[in-house]
Amino acid sequence: MNKHLRNFFVLPLLLFISIARGQDGFKAIESQVVEHTLKNGLKFLILPRHSAPVVSFHTYANVGAVNENRGITGLAHIFEHLAFKGTTDIGTNDYKKEKSALEALDKAWTAWREEEIKGARADSSKLAKLQTEFEKKQEEASKFVVNNEFGQAIEQNGGVGLNAGTSYDATQYFFSLPSNKLELWFSLESSRFVDPVIRDFYKEKDVVMEERRMRTESSPIGKMIEEFIAVAFKSHPYKDPVVGHMADLKGITRDEAAAFYKKYYVPSNLTIAIVGDVDPAETIKLAEAYFGRIPSGPKPPDVRTVEPPQNGERRVVLHEQSQRIFLMGFKKGSVNHPDDAVYDVISDLMSSGRTSRLYKTLVRDKKIAIQAGGFSGFPGVKYPNLFAFFAIASQGKTNEECQTAIEEEIEKLKKEPISDEDLKAVKTRARANFIRSLASNGGMAAQLTNSQVLTGNWKNLFHELDKINAVTAKDVQRVANEIFINNNRTIGVIEPIQSN
Repeated sequence: MNKHLRNFFVLPLLLFISIARGQDGFKAIESQVVEHTLKNGLKFLILPRHSAPVVSFHTYANVGAVNENRGITGLAHIFEHLAFKGTTDIGTNDYKKEKSALEALDKAWTAWREEEIKGARADSSKLAKLQTEFEKKQEEASKFVVNNEFGQAIEQNGGVGLNAGTSYDATQYFFSLPSNKLELWFSLESSRFVDPVIRDFYKEKDVVMEERRMRTESSPIGKMIEEFIAVAFKSHPYKDPVVGHMADLKGITRDEAAAFYKKYYVPSNLTIAIVGDVDPAETIKLAEAYFGRIPSGPKPPDVRTVEPPQNGERRVVLHEQSQRIFLMGFKKGSVNHPDDAVYDVISDLMSSGRTSRLYKTLVRDKKIAIQAGGFSGFPGVKYPNLFAFFAIASQGKTNEECQTAIEEEIEKLKKEPISDEDLKAVKTRARANFIRSLASNGGMAAQLTNSQVLTGNWKNLFHELDKINAVTAKDVQRVANEIFINNNRTIGVIEPIQSN
């Protein structure tokens, strides 16, 4: 086996074993993480791992769907699609001409949109002409676009895993490169924040609207989840979908997108983790040179709205061409709540594989569901959220049967202490899953940034298992009795449309 292959396979295994032996393994990793904050507020977390000549990068923008206002829902997600469209130098063959073309395109879109929103009062002939003019201007602007130049530059230099993701809580960008291309990453990634160009905006809006049609409007489960969340949350922006409402998607302007970017994509709202075959001192020099040139900006405000206590059961019923589906959610605290680890234990106990309580009861024994489970952190974790239970009913079985069976399992949690054997098994699985999540460079980078932003300190990552290990059988009973009560729950069901 050559040296690099040996390093790639053997050294991570040795790391896995050292961590598994005890907390000292976590302390060893923690001691190697280098934290560096630029003067503009951007924080870097650097972890050298020399097991293979590769490095993973994870950029965490502390902005998600919760940061949108009514009228611009879906905008955070649109930026996921715009993430790698380029700058004034990348993605264009003549930016000076493209800039003029984009301004003309915006004017044409605005004129078309102003007539379109008149609805029945719109002049159909005028509307058709304005649409034709908009399409013409869009075609003209497209002539200056060099498609996927950013992505091609990464792929041609050995980059893999180029992707981005948007959630309620954050927008994240990530990929990996050979370690000798470290400066290329700094050059490309920093340019997206120094000199971004919002190009192909209207095309990407169309892509997002089609995504909404496919995943929500044409999907019974998608519809039910959107309706369920909207009912579960009365005030907090978790109630609005990440993909956005269709009317908002249609109406968002490029100027609104630019303002959103300027407000939330400031250095103090970004955290970047770099994990792999790097020298921290060299990495910091490159960070100062490339990212230090980004102007600082005011720290964006946090979400002001707080979800009020729920004082009664809420319910939503959808009739669709679908099998029966049952969903039940209970309000709970955020990821920083003292009982968060207790919910992780409950989730594992109820849903982890074929030995879980819900699988054994609903699927294996009673055969009333083909799938059942429970999970914490729905639809996000940064703010108080839901612990959700679900079941997909078997043919000929009802949502009521599924609900009754789930409620019986919840009652067992309340009345019967979890056995020492079951609690030990949960903690063993938690440890294995946690170690597995840190095994790859990309996984470690993601975990570091998440821990830093969500908990306020990346070091908390290495104490997650301490919290799990501290959970007792009494904790599980106490939390189940406090949270899993009827006045604190929302129920959503899909019932099949009855044929005449």
